[in-house]
Amino acid sequence: MTDTVMSKAATMEIPIHGNGDSRRLAEDDGLEQDLQQVMVSGPNLNETSIVSGGYGGTTEGIIPTSAIKGSLAPPHQPRGPLISPSPSAASRIANQAAAASGSNLHQPHTHPAMPGEEATRGIAVEKFDVVKKWGINTYKCTKQLLSERFGRGSRTVDLELEAQIELLRDTKRKYECVLGLARALTNHFYSLVQTQHALADAFSDLSQKSPELQEEFGYNAETQKLLCKNGETLLGAVNFFVSSINTLVNKTMEDTLMTIKHYETARLEYDAYRTDLEELNLGPRDAGTLCRLDAAQANFQAHRAKYEKLRADVAVKLKFLEENKVKVMHKQLLLFHNAISAYFAGNQQQLEQTLKQFNIKLKTPGADKPSWLEEQ
Repeated sequence: MTDTVMSKAATMEIPIHGNGDSRRLAEDDGLEQDLQQVMVSGPNLNETSIVSGGYGGTTEGIIPTSAIKGSLAPPHQPRGPLISPSPSAASRIANQAAAASGSNLHQPHTHPAMPGEEATRGIAVEKFDVVKKWGINTYKCTKQLLSERFGRGSRTVDLELEAQIELLRDTKRKYECVLGLARALTNHFYSLVQTQHALADAFSDLSQKSPELQEEFGYNAETQKLLCKNGETLLGAVNFFVSSINTLVNKTMEDTLMTIKHYETARLEYDAYRTDLEELNLGPRDAGTLCRLDAAQANFQAHRAKYEKLRADVAVKLKFLEENKVKVMHKQLLLFHNAISAYFAGNQQQLEQTLKQFNIKLKTPGADKPSWLEEQ
């Protein structure tokens, strides 16, 4: 028992001299040799890295150990005895190393916004503003329209302009009826001309195969050919009439009606923002209401200017449309009358003169399809 205690006391007391030499045990010598071999054969500590975030983490936060000064000794220093630092010194060194590495490892990474991201964000904001304005405008116009339909809201009315617009719509409906009848006449008359052409060919064939009736079949064939020729001339005049009426109805009048449609939409928006402004004027006057009142006043003035501009445009277009309609219809009705009268009177010369008067060129029978040289 006494020997055991004495051996423990002997192993616990390891004297250390001032020059660093010690009388070490055999185990200490082996441990020092193993540590020195590891330091010599191991990796260069200046080239190693400290990784934060645990095993398998990302490379973010990796710093070279050369940045931590004084925490690790270089591997090629002169060999000397190893002195174990005291626990307080070891903890102080560890805390300094952790503080130095933590200041670098946990430093937040700031990524400046890229120009492409800023542009995309700006486009998204602009689209959102457009959709927001469209939604507000649609809501106000729908509310105004329903209030007008149910007789609860007031609307701005220009009596003279409204009468002209209604007259134009009625005129367009009647002209469309005339256009449909003229097209039907053209189709029927074209069938008549084709029948006359076939009948003339049949009479001509029979005149050659029937010697006893050759003269009778002959002059009937000539009569049908003449009627066919005059019918083609009349078809040219009627087709020109149909084309002109179609341009007047489906292009000139339709363009004016499109402007009228924009005018009516502007009128509805104007009344919607006018009603909104009137409601705000009747409400209390606090700070929030005053800001909304200023915005409503600005919107009202903008839509009022748009409404007045379109109203002036509609008035000008209606005036020019009326003048153009009178001029076009005067020419086309005269053409239609003279051509029809000359055809049914059998006056071929007057019929041809009518087409020359209105600069109408007829297609030759074999020129239904232009040649490839004319198409180039």
